[in-house]
Amino acid sequence: QEKKIIAYHDRSDGGLICTLLEMAFAGRSGLDINLDQICKSSSQVLETLFNEELGIVIQVPTSNIEEVINLVSAVGLKDHIYRIASPNKSKKIKIYEKQSLTFDWDLDDLLKEWNFVSHKMQSLRDNPETADQEYVFDTDEKRKGLDPKISFTIPKKLVLSTKKPQIAILREQGVNGQVEMAAAFDRVGFSCVDVHMTDLITRRRKLEEFRGLVACGGFSYGDVLGAGEGWATSILHNDNLSQDFQEFFIRDDVFTLGVCNGCQMLALLSDLIPGTGLWPKFVRNKSEKFEARLIQLLIGKSPSIFFKDMDNSVLPIAVAHGEGQVNLNKSEINNLLGKGLVPITYADDEGKSTEAYPYNPNGSLSGVAGVTNALGTITLMMPHPERSFLSAQHSWKPEEWGEYSPWIKFFLNAREFID
Repeated sequence: QEKKIIAYHDRSDGGLICTLLEMAFAGRSGLDINLDQICKSSSQVLETLFNEELGIVIQVPTSNIEEVINLVSAVGLKDHIYRIASPNKSKKIKIYEKQSLTFDWDLDDLLKEWNFVSHKMQSLRDNPETADQEYVFDTDEKRKGLDPKISFTIPKKLVLSTKKPQIAILREQGVNGQVEMAAAFDRVGFSCVDVHMTDLITRRRKLEEFRGLVACGGFSYGDVLGAGEGWATSILHNDNLSQDFQEFFIRDDVFTLGVCNGCQMLALLSDLIPGTGLWPKFVRNKSEKFEARLIQLLIGKSPSIFFKDMDNSVLPIAVAHGEGQVNLNKSEINNLLGKGLVPITYADDEGKSTEAYPYNPNGSLSGVAGVTNALGTITLMMPHPERSFLSAQHSWKPEEWGEYSPWIKFFLNAREFID
């Protein structure tokens, strides 16, 4: 918390040298390595570099080195802590012995060697085209990485009404994202009701009871009929359910959100939703594999109530899907874009919409990541805002973020709409 340790990595398979290289790769940084404190002779250098025994490497700011060493020593580990390396700006990995340079590699060359085997395996197993694109991505030492841009203020504290409107957190067998989704909507003051499809089929619950409907992510019916198809079919082939959903969809005082599997399912219900004739279906990823990544989205101007006042923001978010590619051609997508029905697109390091993999994890043309209806009350998206609304859910975040990430506004917008 006091930033006295700014990076940490365990020593395991591959030994100390692999630990150090992985840290250098992550930071796209060169390293000056000196093992004089550990090695008593030249013959011990290779043994030390490839030692896989239990250990850790920590990166400490220069101003905190003495304090950290004293703290570690105070718990009885004085004889087990060593200064072994420091970053350099040369993009080279250098190993010194008694001030003499003994090994010297370019970071770029090591990145390519490190990713070579994975690339070959991926080329045989998956789509060779996206495998090549990921190899270039992984070996680009100048890649900027995540770079959020926020066009609004992230609230530090939520001030909510005492009223708690009820919304349905809808799930089917195989759906697994309902708890995270309920947590996000509960945080902004909704009363979240766990509604299983059997509750609607048996009429124990009715959609008309709720101010919002949220279809969650997962693998309904194991996706054996296609992503979301079994779930959608159970609605379309039930006259009572079809009518209930259609009546809910045409209302202008309620909202509907579909995320991941829920997005795929709702897209297949477009015949029940007015003004969605341009909507896509979501098909197998171009990479031909399941994609679980932290990516960036560019938020565009749209009528979606969820993205109100978030235009032009570029936000990190989790994706996890095997069938997220929209099945539209370029002309159909341009029509969708022209009508303002695409609230979000996958973005590159520069914050621009992209079709390049893996910034765009599924190959959707024009980077389409979600759609909305003309009224803005129904939004479908493949990425997972419920897995991204807390700062603690992110593997990396800017220091200025507090408890909440920018995605909290997405959920607050839903509450504002209902209020």
